[in-house]
Amino acid sequence: MRSKKSYAPEPWQASLPWHPPGLVAGVDEAGRGPLAGPVVAAAVILDDHQPIAGLDDSKKLSAARRERLYDEIRAKALCCSIAEASVEEIDRLNILQATLLAMRRAVLGLRLKPVLVLVDGNRLPPLEMPAEAIVKGDARVQAISAASILAKVHRDRWCAELHQRYPQYGFSGHKGYGTALHLAALREHGACPEHRRSFAPVAHVL
Repeated sequence: MRSKKSYAPEPWQASLPWHPPGLVAGVDEAGRGPLAGPVVAAAVILDDHQPIAGLDDSKKLSAARRERLYDEIRAKALCCSIAEASVEEIDRLNILQATLLAMRRAVLGLRLKPVLVLVDGNRLPPLEMPAEAIVKGDARVQAISAASILAKVHRDRWCAELHQRYPQYGFSGHKGYGTALHLAALREHGACPEHRRSFAPVAHVL
């Protein structure tokens, strides 16, 4: 696994001196903190000739804005990929390793091969091409912003579907996070099959 010191590009558009010519992919994840469901990662290679206005850290955008940008990213990006690591993989590997696995799957799922991968955060998945970890990259690098939006919307949609199967937990509202409502539902109903058994609040009710 390549490991390089994290940096904060100022701005990324000016490129780093060592930046090789070719396609750059941004990678981000959603769902590390929740008590249920998969962790989701997305990888995006944007098209410089089809700019997308309003890209930002998905957490700073409204749900409606994320949904609109999701469709625009899917339509305008050169290519994108969304991947998951399952609840079983999270419980077996731990959440960090499962997140890195989902990120690797997302990059490998790209139709085009990037020469450089920019990953939000300070840890890198094992990849065959050069990669950089960028702290707060989802607010600094447009390709990472786009990846954060795809991952967030994909997971939120998954939570909405889970709510239909297990409405007693309120997944459509808290999205799996350990809110007071969610913890109360866990105490009352126990864990459903999509809860992460390795997470302490879930393990406690088991």
